[in-house]
Amino acid sequence: MDENKNRNSNKLPKNTQTIIILVISGLLMLTLISFMNSWIKSSTTKYISYTEFVSKMEAGEIEAVRVESDRIVIVPKKQVSPMLEFTYYTGFGVDRTTLYEACEANGVQFDVPVQDSGSAILDFLLVWVLPVVLMYAVLGFFVRRMTRSGGGMMGVGKSTAKVYVEKSTGVTFKDVAGQDEAKESLTEIVDFLHNPGKYVKIGAKLPKGALLVGPPGTGKTLLAKAVAGEAKVPFFSLAGSDFVEMFVGVGASRVRDLFKQAQQMAPCIIFIDEIDAIGKTRDTRYGGNDEREQTLNQLLSEMDGFDTSKGLLILAATNRPEVLDKALLRPGRFDRRIIVDKPDLKGRLETLRVHSKDVLMDDSVNLDEIALATSGAVGSDLANMINEAAILAVKRGRNVVNQADLFESVEVVIAGKEKKDRILKEKEKRTVAYHEVGHALVTALQKDAEPVQKITIVPRTMGSLGYVMQVPEEEKYLMSKDELEARLVTLLAGRAAEELVFDTVTTGASNDIEKATQIARAMITQYGMSEKFGLMSLESIENRYLDGRAVLNCGDATAAEIDQEVMKVLKGAFERARELLADNRDVLDKIAEFLFEKETITGKEFMEIFHEVRGEEQQTEQAEDKVIVKEDVQIEELGD
Repeated sequence: MDENKNRNSNKLPKNTQTIIILVISGLLMLTLISFMNSWIKSSTTKYISYTEFVSKMEAGEIEAVRVESDRIVIVPKKQVSPMLEFTYYTGFGVDRTTLYEACEANGVQFDVPVQDSGSAILDFLLVWVLPVVLMYAVLGFFVRRMTRSGGGMMGVGKSTAKVYVEKSTGVTFKDVAGQDEAKESLTEIVDFLHNPGKYVKIGAKLPKGALLVGPPGTGKTLLAKAVAGEAKVPFFSLAGSDFVEMFVGVGASRVRDLFKQAQQMAPCIIFIDEIDAIGKTRDTRYGGNDEREQTLNQLLSEMDGFDTSKGLLILAATNRPEVLDKALLRPGRFDRRIIVDKPDLKGRLETLRVHSKDVLMDDSVNLDEIALATSGAVGSDLANMINEAAILAVKRGRNVVNQADLFESVEVVIAGKEKKDRILKEKEKRTVAYHEVGHALVTALQKDAEPVQKITIVPRTMGSLGYVMQVPEEEKYLMSKDELEARLVTLLAGRAAEELVFDTVTTGASNDIEKATQIARAMITQYGMSEKFGLMSLESIENRYLDGRAVLNCGDATAAEIDQEVMKVLKGAFERARELLADNRDVLDKIAEFLFEKETITGKEFMEIFHEVRGEEQQTEQAEDKVIVKEDVQIEELGD
C-alpha cells in the first residue's frame, strides 16, 4: 500500500504533464524548422567560377552581390521557383575595388556587410546539438510514462491486472440473486480466507482454484467480485486476452509477474475472466499457437508452485468449458467447478427484487407474474427489463412504474420496440391477424399447451409483424412428448391458418418452421422419442452454454433417414393444426376480425370470444385446477 502511495505521489498532475508535452513539442518544432531552413539554404546555394560570374553580370542576369569574408555571394535576377531563393557564390578573382567598379558599371547592387564570426558555432548548435538533446528528452519522458503504466516496450511483460483492495469492489453476496448453489460453494471459500486456522487444524486445504461456468449474463464476474467483497482481501481482476500479445513470451512473463504480485499481497484472489482465451486444449496436429501454449504452461506451473496456506485463491470464468485443457481442470489446479446457470422461477423473482429495490413502483406491480413470464432469462436480461420499465414510466409522464410498464419492457427486450411508423396494407394486416390467431386458437384447443397472455399484430423492431405471448402457469423442468407435440402443432398453426383461409402461404412462418424443425430433430436425435430409432443418441451438444449447437454422431445414410423422420413428424403436426382450425373456423374468423380492428388483445379477451362463439361457459379456475392436478400426477409418475 505504501509503495502504491509513493508511486502515485511521484506522478505529475495531468495539467503539468500536458504543459511539459506542449513545451517539448514546441521546441522540437522550432528545431525542425531551423534544421529545414539550414538544409534549404545549403541545397539552394551553388558554386560558379569567377569567369562565369563576370559573364552573367555582363549579360544582366545578376541582381546583387554581397561580399563575405571568404567568398562572393551572387543573387540572380530570375528565380526558378518563387518559394525558393537560389544563390551562387564564387571566389575572389580581383580586389574589392575592381569588383565594385565592375558592379557599378553593370547596374548590380554591391553590399559589404559586417560578418558575425560566431554564426558558424550558433548554426552548429541549432542544427546538430539541440535536436539530439530534445529527442533524448522526449524519448526519456515517454519511456518513463510507459514504465509507470506497465505498457510499452519497457513494461510489456508486466501484469495489466486491475487491483481492487479491501472493500473497493463494492459488491457482496447480497448483490447477487438467483444463484444460491453457487453462493453456497463460494461461501466456504470465503470462510476459509477468514478463518484458515480451523481448516488447517483438521488437515483441510483451501482449493487452489474455482472455475465459474455458465451462459453469458448469468453473473459469473459479479460472483467473483462478491467473493472478494465478502473476504475483504485484495482482488486482482483481468481477462484471459490480457495475457496474449504479438511478442512471443510476453504472456508467460505477465503470468509470472501476476503471481509474484499476488503472493506479496496474500491473502488475495486472482480472477481471470474468459480463461478459454489462454486455456484452450493444446493441439499439435494443426501447428497450435506457441505464444498461447507458453502462457498456458506458465499458468499451470504457477498454480502448482504456490502455497494455498497463504490464502491465495484463483477464480476463473468461462462459458466454453469443453475447450479447456484437461491439465487445467484436474484436481490440484481448478479443484471446483461451480455452475452458474440460468435462474429458475425463485431465482428470477429474487433477481427482479434486487434490481428493482431502488426503482419506485406502485401497488399494481406483481413481480411473481413477471418472473413467470420471463422463463429462460438471465440476470442481465432481468436487469435490462427493470431499467426499460423505468424509462417507459418516465416517457409516459409518471413518477412510478406499474405492471403494464413491466410487461411492456419484457416485450421490448424479447421482441423489440413497436414500429408505429410501419403501416401494413389491409391484405397483409389481415393475413398477419389470421396467422397469429391460428397460433392462439390451437393453443386454446390443446390441453398440453401454455395459456395465451396477449396477441398483437403491431410490428416490432426485431422483425416480427406480430406475435402471441404465452405465459406458463408454473415453472417446468421436464417436458413430456405430448407437450412437445402440442408445441409443434402450435408453431405450425400460423402457416395452417394462412393456407386454410387464403389458399396460399407467405414468408411469415419462416421463424416458426425453424423452431419446429429444431424441436422435431431434438425429439428424434436427443430425446429418444422416435419409434424408428428408439433410444439411440444421434446428436451431441457442443457449446452448451453458448449456442447449444448439435453435432450428428452417425453416418450419412442414417442422417438421411433422420431427415425423413423429421419431415414425417412436422407433416403430422401441420395436418393436426389444419384439422383443429378447420373444425373451429367460425371461432377463427370471429377472433381474427376482432384482432384486425383492435390490433392488440389480451388473453382474457381472447378466451371470452372463444367461449362465446363455442357456446361454452367460462370455468377458468376449475380448468386451471384440473391442469395443475394432472401435471402433478405426471411428475409423480415420472418420479416413480
